[in-house]
Amino acid sequence: MGARAALVLGGSGGIGFAVAAMLAEEGYDLTIQGRRPEKVDAALERLPGDPLGLPADLSDEGSIVELVAAHGRSRGRLDVLVNSAGLGIGQPIEELTAKAVDLQLNINLRAAVLATRECLPMLKAAGAEHRKALIAHVSSWAGRFPPAWLSVYGAGKAALNGFAASSQRELAGTGIQVTALCPATVETEMTAYAQGEIPPEEMLRPEDLAEAVRFLLRTSPNCVVPELLLGRLGDLIEPA
Repeated sequence: MGARAALVLGGSGGIGFAVAAMLAEEGYDLTIQGRRPEKVDAALERLPGDPLGLPADLSDEGSIVELVAAHGRSRGRLDVLVNSAGLGIGQPIEELTAKAVDLQLNINLRAAVLATRECLPMLKAAGAEHRKALIAHVSSWAGRFPPAWLSVYGAGKAALNGFAASSQRELAGTGIQVTALCPATVETEMTAYAQGEIPPEEMLRPEDLAEAVRFLLRTSPNCVVPELLLGRLGDLIEPA
């Protein structure tokens, strides 16, 4: 068996880039996706090895289909799928816009579902080969503990957790493990809005998620981890 291969959606920045860097370090033939070509190119310059960068609009089904097909043509296999693309738009419920609702659900949930569908043949082949294929969905603490002002974001992440749990049941016996990673606030471009409430130095690091994925890759084929909560100490302390 040659090098194993990984596809990271949202791999051009933030959590996705940190996970991609770890996978490259671990020797995976790596493909990253990002929405903006210039950001994908910048990420490729910072990653070791010979990564492949594929800009794609994850709100478009055809783009997802072609993205996975392009990975398959280039790498010939897929052992790890990381769905880390996502966005949050804070709006009070009475001011929700259909555009913001659709965008969040399309990227945070629909894209992950469609990418999983497209990747399953390659993942099943890898699972049959070594019983250790992995699907890691980057969900959120908000999917377990829904916040105010981010109702649609939290709802979409809760649905992603449900999809991950259902997928693991359906894929039992195929050698594919499915985990929803549920971090609290991580210091990325996406969470700059929260830095007035949570100092950046008190946020989780993108590398925390990379280490979580590394842990999942090193467990035995018999170890199923349906969900990983990654909180901050402040999230676990009840206010006085």
